[in-house]
Amino acid sequence: MKALFLVLTISSIMILGSFSIPSAMAQVQAGGVELPGDPTWFAGEGLKKGDLFSYSMCHVDYRECVNFEMDMWVKGDIKTGTEDKWLVDVVVYDGNQVIKGNMTVGKLAPEPSGGTENLSVYRGAYKSSIVWLSAFANGYDEGGDKGPKKFSAKSWGKIANIGGEQVVPLAIEKVTVKAGTFDTVVISWKTGGVRSNVWVVDNFPFPVKAHTYTHVSSGIPPTEYQFELLDYKENVTKDPFANVKPPSNVADIKGCPNTDSLNKSIKRPTKNFEYQIHAYYSPDFPVEGCPMKWQINFLSKYHDTEFLNQVQFDLMVVDEKFTLPPLRSVAQDQGYPYLYSPSGLATIDMTVNHEPGIAHFVVYIYGLAPQGIVPSNPIDYLVIDLPITAKSGSSVTSNIPSWIKNNAGWWADGSIDDNSFVQGIQFLIKEGIMKIPSTTQGTGTGPNQIPSWIKNNAGWWADDSIDDNSFVQGIQFLIKEGIMKIPRDTSSSSSGGSEPPSWLD
Repeated sequence: MKALFLVLTISSIMILGSFSIPSAMAQVQAGGVELPGDPTWFAGEGLKKGDLFSYSMCHVDYRECVNFEMDMWVKGDIKTGTEDKWLVDVVVYDGNQVIKGNMTVGKLAPEPSGGTENLSVYRGAYKSSIVWLSAFANGYDEGGDKGPKKFSAKSWGKIANIGGEQVVPLAIEKVTVKAGTFDTVVISWKTGGVRSNVWVVDNFPFPVKAHTYTHVSSGIPPTEYQFELLDYKENVTKDPFANVKPPSNVADIKGCPNTDSLNKSIKRPTKNFEYQIHAYYSPDFPVEGCPMKWQINFLSKYHDTEFLNQVQFDLMVVDEKFTLPPLRSVAQDQGYPYLYSPSGLATIDMTVNHEPGIAHFVVYIYGLAPQGIVPSNPIDYLVIDLPITAKSGSSVTSNIPSWIKNNAGWWADGSIDDNSFVQGIQFLIKEGIMKIPSTTQGTGTGPNQIPSWIKNNAGWWADDSIDDNSFVQGIQFLIKEGIMKIPRDTSSSSSGGSEPPSWLD
């Protein structure tokens, strides 16, 4: 992650200078720790204008706890209705992405209540991790479940999952993070057979460290959230993010299909039958320059309902010869050597940058291993061929686009299969990009095989040995014989969890 700040001075590390916490000892109690003066703490305590924080963090709801850096500067006061809040400028470094925006947080509980849309997913991660303890300790009037909490208290409350484990001040511990060394109070709870910990410093607004786990009834609990304070400065008066320029290569999504419904799916074993892949994608027909969403389920080769764990993988686009390095790697786009799915269910958002034609997507599996460890399993992959079309209103005309000839040549020499080629042609006909004269739809009672002479025609057409009309006659033959189907309802799609309908009967 990119570092914005200079190394802390001794004075800036000594956050504890105005108060005293005893040196760390192996002090563990059933609940409650004794400190001089019996102090209280709440999330947001002492937060003020000019504070500058830098955290490394992750949350399970964001790409299964992929790490990113979140830098926050308390710019000043802002009034929302009748409530006074803090306006916080934020910069997030997420792989190769730089996201810049702001959020408003409460003064009694520093939870976000608004801000720029581009930070919504990161605000959610911040709310559910760095300020998660505000659900138990906040700046409201003492009494009941609200208000500042004493470190000497036997319990701060119960978590909401099954069993309702107590959240307790458990120990005094000296911890070292990137921002320095601190005497902390460990706030802890046990769930799913493991102990989650958040390290808190009295009179400091946010915890300096955390590692918590998701509640599970069986198996190894995955991390729910994890963070560490990288840097902290006080009284910062000049905008520390003034020179931060987010990349300008944001896709223009005007006229793009939405990706809300993952209707299309493909369920196949990988090439060497080491894994099963169930890949959902949206939109049904990807469009050049538009967003695309994938959900990839990694399943056991023995049981297609058993998800694999700790999958190291990538989603690539390769050329027609399937050579490496790939034309595109989603992992490299995001600044990582590989993508990682602890649960075996991965969601990927991307922008289609392949020009119109057949795109060869590859789910490339390096193996099964924890992050940072080279897997010992064999590498395997699944190729998914999808037709990419041009965006409406682009320079594509109603004539047969030239890229179809490339596909015809690849099909003729066996580089792509029948289904991939026919699917691309079918879509172009349905969308009116490729004009086919009125043709009676066949019943499909004949042999379900494309005659070799049509493939020869495609190759000759690709070489300009025959004209467009001769090639179109071959397409008409496919339709008349019922080999190629043109759906009447252009809005229909396959149901989730099923194979996408083949255009070859």
